[in-house]
Amino acid sequence: MNKETHRFIWQGIEVEVNYNPEWYAPFAHLEIKSINPEHAPLPITETGYLSRFHQQGIIEAHEGGVLGQVTAWLDEEAEKSEWKAHIEASRQGSLF
Repeated sequence: MNKETHRFIWQGIEVEVNYNPEWYAPFAHLEIKSINPEHAPLPITETGYLSRFHQQGIIEAHEGGVLGQVTAWLDEEAEKSEWKAHIEASRQGSLF
């Protein structure tokens, strides 16, 4: 089994990525979670946790490996208006 685990900081959030390219043929498993702060929302998941199954070889077909693909995905989704609104609301706080 070639399971990979990566930890990195993305926009001040510590993220852990677990990837098993040989989960159960023909599937691979990708797990992403925010660990500090725990359960912090990410632009790809409001709960800070995401589990995805996909065809084996999908991630390997692109440059950057698992870490590069996840970082690019987070960066791309962070450009969307929903995430920008979340960031703005987080800065202002809420009275309700």
